[in-house]
Amino acid sequence: MAKGIKLVGILMGSVSDFEIMKGASDILKEMKVPYEVLVASAHRTPAKVEKYVKSARENGVEVLIAGAGMAAHLAGAVAAHTTLPVIGVPLKSGALNGIDALYSTVQMPTGIPVATVAVDGAKNAAFLACSILSIKYPEIAGRLEKYREAAREKMEKSAAELVAKL
Repeated sequence: MAKGIKLVGILMGSVSDFEIMKGASDILKEMKVPYEVLVASAHRTPAKVEKYVKSARENGVEVLIAGAGMAAHLAGAVAAHTTLPVIGVPLKSGALNGIDALYSTVQMPTGIPVATVAVDGAKNAAFLACSILSIKYPEIAGRLEKYREAAREKMEKSAAELVAKL
């Protein structure tokens, strides 16, 4: 990885999305994957979204994560302007509790894909970004493997403790 290059761009439609989207930045920090954050709306600041996305590749970004609630057009708007991998995070909000955001994010036209994680799944979006990057960066692959092994060990220990109490 080149010094100073941010490999992942995290976009969110509003500042209120940060509480959930922070999960993505937390995982990327833990995996030591450099990232940057942009707050920009597909509806209120579409030119800002387009400008950022169109320059992302030349600035070294290799994966984009976009989180938005309700109409959730951000990930689709991002995907419309790049061939970089785009991971959509539908966010829980409004009367439909994120189902509208899920549908808006997952129902993309042929040729403009958005990989979509669960509602409020910002952490898994970051893990998916790491998986994509691990193809090119073996050090990220190694960190992912260590993380998963630690998770397995923790689960096994918890299961053994539960069984011992029965």
